[in-house]
Amino acid sequence: MADRLLRGDSIAEMAKLPDESVDLIFADPPYNLQLGGDLTRPDGSHVDAVTDSWDRFGSFGDYDRFTRDWLTEARRLMKPDGGLWVIGTYHNIFRVGTILQDLGFWVLNDIVWRKSNPMPNFKGTRFTNAHETLIWASKSPQARPTFNYKAMKALNEDLQMRSDWVLPICSGSERVKVDGVKAHPTQKPEALLHRILLATSHEGDLVLDPFFGSGTTGAVAKRLGRRWIGIEREEKYARVAEARIAAVKPLAPEDRAITGESRAAPRVAFGQLIETGLLNPGAMLTDRQRRHKARVRADGSLALEGGQQVGRAGSIHQLGAAVQGLPSCNGWTFWHIESRGQLVPLDQMRETYRARAHG
Repeated sequence: MADRLLRGDSIAEMAKLPDESVDLIFADPPYNLQLGGDLTRPDGSHVDAVTDSWDRFGSFGDYDRFTRDWLTEARRLMKPDGGLWVIGTYHNIFRVGTILQDLGFWVLNDIVWRKSNPMPNFKGTRFTNAHETLIWASKSPQARPTFNYKAMKALNEDLQMRSDWVLPICSGSERVKVDGVKAHPTQKPEALLHRILLATSHEGDLVLDPFFGSGTTGAVAKRLGRRWIGIEREEKYARVAEARIAAVKPLAPEDRAITGESRAAPRVAFGQLIETGLLNPGAMLTDRQRRHKARVRADGSLALEGGQQVGRAGSIHQLGAAVQGLPSCNGWTFWHIESRGQLVPLDQMRETYRARAHG
């Protein structure tokens, strides 16, 4: 079923796919731009804007019905913990957001894609439209969609990734052309899909793009080791997408690996290290600077040695916080044990336990 392009109407083709079969959906639907005529630059040259029939709807009511129909299918196809991304502009994104919430989706974030090189407003009658909006949603408030937080932090030089993304529009060699002409008027940059797929999917996940266009989603999915399904009704775009994706080389497994989420690892209680003999009662723990000492007790608690709080007992986290005068502490990284003349953090011993128990 995966890694294929379905030719036809998006809603009709989505209806043929099985329930709860998709991990992630990225949708770049028609924006219903409502352009009143050709756009020209001040020098009189023509602006290559979206004037195709697929972006035309008779009324807002027609567009709303179309939106409700494809979102209903999207909801059926998503796995319980699957995710949905929809991108749009002020022309349509607010209508999409309302219908999305009416259908029971749960909005996780709205992302502002700020274009670093936007097309100017040639008429000078309003502000330059320099951004698009993405909605990231799950099927319900109870769903737990994939979010590779640490990977996003690594991508952003070890800072939390914000909800405003500054990325250039598709241009230069990345812009797919046929006989020197843009193959698709609204081709999205691969950088945008790279971030979305890296953030909210895993290797091997199935990604659906019901408005495939020139195939950006498929190209990035193939490169990152995700499976994909695209739906496209326009034959000219389908041919472009197939040729484009065929030329993509997947990254080697070691190159597409990302920073893992610690919460995905099996939980380990400190007492389990004692029960299995990795750490013995009576062992002495210290912090990295050797300012504080605590003795391990048989039930997995610690008792402070020396200092004004001598004899105080508690968990590795409680006592780590107490000696530092902090409200909380990660005892796994604060406390160390000496081994062969070197201080080893408890977290390293925890990984040893995981390797033995779950490896």
